[in-house]
Amino acid sequence: MSIPPIVVMAAKAGWRWQWQRLMGGLGPADAAGNYCRPKSDHLEAEVPNPLDLQSRQPDQRPHLIVGRSCPWAHRTWLVHQLRGLDQSLNLITAHADHKAGRWQLDPPWLGCRSLLALYQRCGAPPSHRATVPVLIDPSQPKILGNESAQLVEVLNRWPSHNDAPDLAPPDLQNSIHRWQELLQPNVNDGVYRCGFARNQAAYNRAVTALFAALDQVESSLKQSGPWLCGEQITLADVRLFPTLIRWEMVYAPLFGCSERPLWQFPKLWDWRRRLYGHPGVQTSCDAKAWRHDYFGALFPLNPGGIVPTGPDLTTLVASGISNE
Repeated sequence: MSIPPIVVMAAKAGWRWQWQRLMGGLGPADAAGNYCRPKSDHLEAEVPNPLDLQSRQPDQRPHLIVGRSCPWAHRTWLVHQLRGLDQSLNLITAHADHKAGRWQLDPPWLGCRSLLALYQRCGAPPSHRATVPVLIDPSQPKILGNESAQLVEVLNRWPSHNDAPDLAPPDLQNSIHRWQELLQPNVNDGVYRCGFARNQAAYNRAVTALFAALDQVESSLKQSGPWLCGEQITLADVRLFPTLIRWEMVYAPLFGCSERPLWQFPKLWDWRRRLYGHPGVQTSCDAKAWRHDYFGALFPLNPGGIVPTGPDLTTLVASGISNE
């Protein structure tokens, strides 16, 4: 027996009303339906005294806590890997607990099983959300920073070996800043503006801006690559990579960023492959965790909770014909 059309219409209307309420909890929007990333309180990042760091035992070094699925934490992880900071900065990976809605520490650290408990242990104000990335000095304990844009700059100045690259040299600062001004709203936040749009018009605006920005990246790489700022990797590349490495695994299928596949941007495709091939970068990429956390946790976008399979990430990134 078929369901009467009036029942179907009522069910759709009821679900849409509920969906709007759920989306409000997932991410705020303005009156036109455009997703607006909420501002969050954070602590000003700082670098400890290098001589103090050198005198510490390994377990007393500062710890950088990241989450595999978080693209903002991924930025800091990349700087840690690219600059070889493992001798002066320990790395901890927190795990997303979908039921509790928080980051968990397994095994516990400093007697804390959750990131919330660790923030409280460090005396963070109640207004500060317990998020990754976060840099913690266990000797006090104290939070040294928890905002990714600041932390990548702090980690670029972090004491390391003599051959560690400078990802933000003075002569490229202006170029790095220009890329940040374009990519942060239109690409890094842009994929979320597509996925969390409240209506068709808001989605259309977001997806248009997203692919226009990718066209600019493609054109720049063609003219003055191989990296965004020319001949060397910089923080501009670091900030873009976490979004584009998740593209086929999450953002295209779940957030609707599917107007054009990335292979239609050949220079950008090669750029991603080169960066993925740098020592330590592949270790920071876990496609299974990304799909599990995005598809499994974002109920308004995926009510069934089904986590789809996906291609092998290394095979995907390495596929295609290089233009080098």
